[in-house]
Amino acid sequence: MLDLLDIKKSALVVIDLQNAFCHKDGTLGRSGVDTDRLGAVIPNLRRVIETCQGAGMPVLWTVQEHFETDNRRARKRLPSHTSKRKGVSALSGTWDAAIVDELADLATEPSFIIRKHRFGGFYETRLDIVLEMLGVDALFVTGLTANACVETTIREAYLRDYDVVGIGDCISGVNADWEQTAEEVWRQYFGITIESPEFLKWVDDQRRPRAQALHHLLLKVKDMETSKRFYIDLLGFTQRLDAKPLPDGRAFIATTQGLGITEGGPGDLGQMDHMAFEVRNVEAMNQRLKEEGVPFVRELGPGPYGKAIYVNDPDGNVLELFET
Repeated sequence: MLDLLDIKKSALVVIDLQNAFCHKDGTLGRSGVDTDRLGAVIPNLRRVIETCQGAGMPVLWTVQEHFETDNRRARKRLPSHTSKRKGVSALSGTWDAAIVDELADLATEPSFIIRKHRFGGFYETRLDIVLEMLGVDALFVTGLTANACVETTIREAYLRDYDVVGIGDCISGVNADWEQTAEEVWRQYFGITIESPEFLKWVDDQRRPRAQALHHLLLKVKDMETSKRFYIDLLGFTQRLDAKPLPDGRAFIATTQGLGITEGGPGDLGQMDHMAFEVRNVEAMNQRLKEEGVPFVRELGPGPYGKAIYVNDPDGNVLELFET
């Protein structure tokens, strides 16, 4: 199922890797929770974070932050979860609230650190708008703790129509039985769960050069005005107003539907000028095709849609391969 997701539209979320929750001297440790169990995910998580950052995939951190006096929480008549610990965890500005030393050096982008005051990463935070600005529609979720902040964030993400993947060996809870039950619920209702080796393989596969989709077709026509009337006026194609003449000087009409129209080339009565494909990692694709001896029409350089190469297929058709 991971093949359905696109790394360019995905992000990793690291939930609450703070001293309060996985250091023996933090609030949970002083309250009798097995922080060795909680902190055991850190080595796997570090590999995952470094891999994401190396691949250009956004890594967002949630940081739980509380105040000693919280009038909103004080409205509760029944005991809150904080009353069951040795004090309120992750008080603002304290060592308890800091990201653990083993990962702190990786949290280098301040705008990707999401401060929250309750379990959920989305609840009254800026996480949703940051993801929208980044163009993200799939979340890989990691962190602490499985049955509270992680599960709440997974539910919130699903309710906002994100695709959700939990990385199991990068998630831990205070109780192994609860954790297993939680993952069964997640798989049934909210998304899928994987282990970090599968995730690392997915990232590696996503970075391999591969054609993504047919982007446009460019037709060579006898009469530009007649064809323009047919496609634009009769068929309802929408003409793009930013199109410039082709590099060889021929007139060019581009449409938002992916059809391009130009004049017939000299001495060539073929109808199709070239096919364009959006690809992943065009530089690696360029190297691969050169090593295979594929004939190049134009070397790697700027094109109308991004960095592009132009090559011939075995039948001599021209392919434009580009990355936005």
